[in-house]
Amino acid sequence: MASRYDSNPFDEEDVNPFANTAGRGKASGQSNYGGGAFYTTNPGSVPPAANSRLSPLPHEPAGFNYDRGATIDIPLDSAKDLKKKEKELQAKEAELKKREQDVKRKEDAAARAGIVLEEKNWPPFFPIIHHDIANEIPIHLQRMQYTAFATFLGLVLCLLWNIIATTTAWIRGEGVKIWFLALIYFISGVPGGYVLWYRPLYRAMRTESALKFGWFFMFYALHICFCIFSAVAPPIFFKGKSLTGILPAIDLVSGKPLVGVSSKLIL
Repeated sequence: MASRYDSNPFDEEDVNPFANTAGRGKASGQSNYGGGAFYTTNPGSVPPAANSRLSPLPHEPAGFNYDRGATIDIPLDSAKDLKKKEKELQAKEAELKKREQDVKRKEDAAARAGIVLEEKNWPPFFPIIHHDIANEIPIHLQRMQYTAFATFLGLVLCLLWNIIATTTAWIRGEGVKIWFLALIYFISGVPGGYVLWYRPLYRAMRTESALKFGWFFMFYALHICFCIFSAVAPPIFFKGKSLTGILPAIDLVSGKPLVGVSSKLIL
């Protein structure tokens, strides 16, 4: 039976573990083991720790050092100018869209009426015709179209050289009449060849129209006949001196070698 002087085992005691004081019921350094007593030496004393708590840090708002309350002064004039420019850009954009719609509507109306708007793009330095074989002619017909185009360019070069040769003959005393005839051949031959057979062939290749192919074959036959006549140049019209063909070259090479050689170069 417990005495009234015995300590209450349920009472809590404030014990400082860092204090070098005597333990409960035994002196420091004395211990019981197996019923015997032995003493140990205390290696050193630990100073008592202050029974105090660190003062909490002052509360700081989690604002990441940004002052949300700071204000930025923006000039009102600049804001008004920006709004004004924005309105102007929107007005220009609306106007461009309106123009684009008008152009598209006109193109659609022209396409329904069968009118094809072609942009002039050849020759590059001075566009006078529309020519785009790579994008408008089917790939299996492009080689034939390029051959026809080379034929047309050959006609242009031959008629241009004919003017140069007749100019030489005119200087050597053959008269100005043959030079004017050569100029007429060039002025009428180049546009005539383009309108009569090259452009019909180009459109026939693009649309595969049988009617345009028939038009091309008819006038290309006339073109071949003209080339044969010019190469021979018989003395039928003005003694054949207005064309630098075989017969005029033979006739002139003996008395006027320069004119005869220039006439042979075109052959």
